[in-house]
Amino acid sequence: MRALGRTGLKVSPIGLGLASLGRPGYINLGHGDDLAGQTAVEAMERNAQEVLDAAFEGGVRYFDAARSYGRAEAFLASWLERRGLSSGEATVGSKWGYTYVGGWRVDADPAEVKDLSVETLRRQAEESRALLGGDLRLYQIHSATVESGVLDDREVLDELGRVREDGLAIGASVTGPEQPETIRRAVAAGLFDAVQATWNLLERSAGPALAEAHAAGLGVIVKEALANGRLTARGGDTLVETIAAERRVTPDALALAAALAQPWADVVLSGATTVEQLRSNLAALDVDYNDELDRRLAPLVEDPTGYWESRAALPWN
Repeated sequence: MRALGRTGLKVSPIGLGLASLGRPGYINLGHGDDLAGQTAVEAMERNAQEVLDAAFEGGVRYFDAARSYGRAEAFLASWLERRGLSSGEATVGSKWGYTYVGGWRVDADPAEVKDLSVETLRRQAEESRALLGGDLRLYQIHSATVESGVLDDREVLDELGRVREDGLAIGASVTGPEQPETIRRAVAAGLFDAVQATWNLLERSAGPALAEAHAAGLGVIVKEALANGRLTARGGDTLVETIAAERRVTPDALALAAALAQPWADVVLSGATTVEQLRSNLAALDVDYNDELDRRLAPLVEDPTGYWESRAALPWN
């Protein structure tokens, strides 16, 4: 366990993101196969509870949800109640800014709608608190960008300040090829306690800005360390598969180990849909990731613009 920056919240090196557990559609490669057609609400809640149980038993203590993750917050709340966890045994973060409109359909287009207005913040903060109560400790902007204007919206920033005064840590999850600039803007705002960003073996551009944020006292959460499945066995990258085989680990464990090795990373999220995937992800904790290994994997790096274009083209499920 370690502190999440200046928040004082305790987190585990690997956390669990619930994007693929709370709704039937998502952009991880092979997500539909993982669910095996079991997409009824009851079936998905049973699966989510099994993965959450396995995560907790495997040492995971940070859980990351969002209003747009279908029923993820509700599934998490029922799990927390069933486990009877006392305050401090698990740290819960959630996010506002997207509204789920998928109607529990796999083929919904769109599945979610982005709106970073103060009205959405007020509505969704109330919804998240109604579900998670005092277990909610970190509340984050979902997919902030410089272009969105959310970091310049005085009404939003003032409202986030009030949320912070009420006892919640405030974070900004960022996205897109301009992640470094967005992170630096969030740090300069002086309001945020944590940042969450994409960093993986294909997209490393946020690294220096995340190091600066960490040095400034902000907690750092890494998302999409497996590049939405591109850095798993399903991605089929020859270099990753070769080095993983040499180390006798799975490609996903190797990729997660790369993120865990970053000195500024407080917690790296697993996006596992199944117990098997989760256990494979947790094996990253035992990977000896060193400079020589990092040099061998350096050729994987893509231009940020190209990376995000490829991500946008990935099909849901």
